[in-house]
Amino acid sequence: MAANLWIGLPMVLAAGILSGNCMLPMKFARRWPWEGTWLVFSIVSLIFLPWVLAFAFVPGICDLYRTLPASAFIVPFAFGVGWGIAQLLFGISISRLGLALGYAIIVGLGAVLGTLVPLFVRNRSVIASSHGALILSGVAVMALGIVVSAAAGSHREKNVDVRPVGSGYVVAIVVAVVCGLLAPMINYAFAFGQSIGGAAVARGVTPTLAGYAIWPVVLFGGFIPNVIYCAWLLTRNHTWHTFRQLGLPDLWMGWFMGLLWMGAFALYGVSSVYLGRFGTSVGWALFQIFMIMSATLSGVLTSEWKHAPRRAKQQFWTALALLAIATALIASGNQA
Repeated sequence: MAANLWIGLPMVLAAGILSGNCMLPMKFARRWPWEGTWLVFSIVSLIFLPWVLAFAFVPGICDLYRTLPASAFIVPFAFGVGWGIAQLLFGISISRLGLALGYAIIVGLGAVLGTLVPLFVRNRSVIASSHGALILSGVAVMALGIVVSAAAGSHREKNVDVRPVGSGYVVAIVVAVVCGLLAPMINYAFAFGQSIGGAAVARGVTPTLAGYAIWPVVLFGGFIPNVIYCAWLLTRNHTWHTFRQLGLPDLWMGWFMGLLWMGAFALYGVSSVYLGRFGTSVGWALFQIFMIMSATLSGVLTSEWKHAPRRAKQQFWTALALLAIATALIASGNQA
């Protein structure tokens, strides 16, 4: 399918807004423990909704899977497991570092790696072209914007009475960095697991919907480390009784998080098709930029920056400006 920036860009913008706010409901969970809310979120976003979308948009999905060799599932599933580890570390990091700083570190590393790895592997020849120059310039500006955003969050930490929960600040940063290194594996799974999508297209599914055949495989891999960790915490903390209180608002916080998250990735998968042959590189970069901007603004609206010093706020707005410039460069590279 030919690139169509004016369809793909609004879709990836909407995906970034949804993803940037998918952790926001957790801030309003009051009575349930973290592991209870996260288990509901994992079941909804990694098992229930991917299969609902697959059955809705890929007719005969089970028959499709039966026709494929086991090797077609190995790569997306393995990347899914690696990303699943990042996913649970992500929840821990956000609870310790806050929306703004957590997203800056985790999404920042994931954005750079998730953009460049598919670009170098699948479209290496473009690097020396005008396309590549604009895209790489945009990635460099994006990385600078992320660094400035992280610096702003760090200055906010030093001057505001906000402390990571549990472990110390350094440990929380290390966890966030590891998470950032593993996070782009979900994009690798989508970029390098196209044999499943290709088989769906061969059976008459449109390219824009074929990605829904990949998600159940990838996200089942991601579900495994999440459910193991949540079950361990529920057992250790003796909090299984949480699920007897199904009427509490905290249950619906987990559901809402799952709807926002899966909605984001469903839109991203479609937008990457409209963005053309660089879709899993350019699309991923734009997705991460919009996610960071959305999460940072949500941090402002939920008073994370209310008492931040002037220097931190200046860096905050500088980071948003840099990310906006990066968006323009990367989008131009996709059209050059």
